[in-house]
Amino acid sequence: MTVQQDLAEPLQLDVSGMTCAACSTRVEKALNRLDGVTASVNYATERALVTGLSADRAAEALEQVERAGYGARVHDDGDDTWSRRATEVRITSLRRRLVVAAILTVPLMDLTIVLALTPGWRFPGWEWLCVLLALPIVTWAAWPFHRATMQNLRHGNVSMDTLVSLGIAASFGWALATLLFGVGEDGPGYWLGFGVTPEGANSIYLDVAAGMTTFQLAGRYFETRSRRKAGDVLGALNQLAATHVRIIRDGVEALHPTSTLRVGDRFVVRPGETIPADGTIIVGNAAIDTSMLTGEPAPADLGPGAQVVGGTISMNGRLDVQATAVGAHTQLAQMAALAEQAQARKARVQTLVDRITTYFVPAVIVLAVLVTGGWMLGGASFEVAFGIGITTLIIACPCALGLATPTALMVGIGRGASLGILVKGQDALEASGTITTVVLDKTGTLTSGTMTVATIAAAPGIAEHQLLRIAASVEQGSEHVIAKAIVSAAKHITDIEAVRDFRAVPGKGASAAVAGERALVGSLAFMRDHDVDVDAASLAQLGWDEASVETSVLVGHQRQLIGRIGLTDTLKPGARRAVQALHRQGLKTVLLTGDSGAAGAHVAAQLGIETVHSEVLPGQKADVVRLLQGQGERVAMVGDGINDAVALAAADLGLAVVSGTDIALKSADIILVREDLAVIPDAIALSRRTLRTIRVNLGWAFGYNIAAIPIAAAGLLNPLIAAGAMAISSVLVIYNSLRLQNFEGSE
Repeated sequence: MTVQQDLAEPLQLDVSGMTCAACSTRVEKALNRLDGVTASVNYATERALVTGLSADRAAEALEQVERAGYGARVHDDGDDTWSRRATEVRITSLRRRLVVAAILTVPLMDLTIVLALTPGWRFPGWEWLCVLLALPIVTWAAWPFHRATMQNLRHGNVSMDTLVSLGIAASFGWALATLLFGVGEDGPGYWLGFGVTPEGANSIYLDVAAGMTTFQLAGRYFETRSRRKAGDVLGALNQLAATHVRIIRDGVEALHPTSTLRVGDRFVVRPGETIPADGTIIVGNAAIDTSMLTGEPAPADLGPGAQVVGGTISMNGRLDVQATAVGAHTQLAQMAALAEQAQARKARVQTLVDRITTYFVPAVIVLAVLVTGGWMLGGASFEVAFGIGITTLIIACPCALGLATPTALMVGIGRGASLGILVKGQDALEASGTITTVVLDKTGTLTSGTMTVATIAAAPGIAEHQLLRIAASVEQGSEHVIAKAIVSAAKHITDIEAVRDFRAVPGKGASAAVAGERALVGSLAFMRDHDVDVDAASLAQLGWDEASVETSVLVGHQRQLIGRIGLTDTLKPGARRAVQALHRQGLKTVLLTGDSGAAGAHVAAQLGIETVHSEVLPGQKADVVRLLQGQGERVAMVGDGINDAVALAAADLGLAVVSGTDIALKSADIILVREDLAVIPDAIALSRRTLRTIRVNLGWAFGYNIAAIPIAAAGLLNPLIAAGAMAISSVLVIYNSLRLQNFEGSE
């Protein structure tokens, strides 16, 4: 098998055959034995993330997993059939075994309980009828537990299935020994069914073996179904993609598979159809429903020139669109890939839990033996001590512990993706629980970032037309928001020159050769750095005021100051509500801007932010974050992901507000693709609620085991009740995690 995989990119493996958290730990250890490899295996997603492995060694990883007793194949983002089929086969098998076990267990329990307690109702051979009813249950129906146990023992390991298999085998074996040989009985000649069957239900554990099998199968069946349902929440993004597209080629519209679409192709979207790729509308108008992708509740009315995103739906219009991103480069594909990668990674708390379960299983087996021996030393009969030992063995299974963290993370990350909140790693969720301060970048985050020219002040002897022409000539090669505003204001000017030697200095300005002479557009410091003749009188004449709420840039040409251009930016809708929501969450807010102190204070006053850091250059934003961290704050940084990369990486939690198709940002922990700024408090609220769900799950799982083991060891639980309680505990943990699907935001 040849696998093309870049060493720099982690290798993802689909792993089959894992039945508990101990299995995932075993696969992880097996992979980590490979030279230079670091692996993380997620039981909930049944996937391994392997780093440090070159392409030619992928087969080595597969062989290592198979040697550990499990199946594996290289994960293919475009084809999830293998893992889905494996899950379906497992669910179908569990369902069949559960139905058979339940059908046989009901009459078996009736017989054993009624006839064992009322000897007068017994009929010849009733014990063998019970054995015949129990045999298919404890063999065929319970085979998944026995098979996993034998597989593990062959590799010198134990798992939670070992506990279940031992409990079933011990219960059935004891019942059979009692019926065949009268083990533990003092009555006359009881052998092969002849003689007096002991009274009471405590001596014959056929009902316990059958009931335990049925309860465990039910728990495993509902657990597997719930895990698939949780995975479907995460995989919902992949289901949004269109499978076919109407491509226009040579003037002819024809239906093709989406995989044949190329950048630059024109395609048609009819009313009610899903847009198959990112693109620009050429012809047509329509209301575009983006709710399934970004969480925006209201459709957006878009027309020619507007950008559309694959996976969204045209509600009421026919569109002619030119593709700008296709396949894996679309926003939808990148969102799905990030969500998948986030799931493959493992939270620190889960690593601790996995380590605990590795030692917990053998400890439980030893404990069950000690409990049995302790009761016998205390004078109890072997059958009584044996029953208590089995109960302890069953009740202590830490299945719920293994599911507590991954299921909550799976559902939380999936729900976030459907709300326009992309969590790139589970460590981001953990970090959110300790955040005390949120630093908000102004331009592009709280404000629209689309600045407009408000005032043009030209120096004496310079016409406004000439000032704007020179400024626009310099800025036409820049992507900065101020540059775009100046070029937009000069769009009526026809004699804008092509320039040479364009240079941009982040946070200060830009320069270029216009008509053979150096021209500059930027800050006062930028002018002085380039020896432009600037004096207080000239600045006053141009209306330069550092206390102004306008953002002003100066224009210089031939080392002379020729004018000032004032620009304004507007707050994004919902910015104030978002800041208020953060305050309600108990978080401090800090405004970060490269504008003047007056402009920063003006915006902060509008939003209710008390702390402002103004005139901060892009490279200094990370310094502000570190300054706050040095004061003991746990900092979340919210930026636009372009000029804020270093600050986002320096923060304890980086949140990038992005637009268009710029999704695969390397520096942010959480990516916010919804335009409504309420997405900022929503992201933190979802992270906190997911973390709270994990704590509740772990609290229940640990509490259940801590409380149940002493009760079982004290002889206060029936083995049948223990089996049911263990199965229910796992289902409760998964159900609690699935409640995260109900998160609506703005909590």
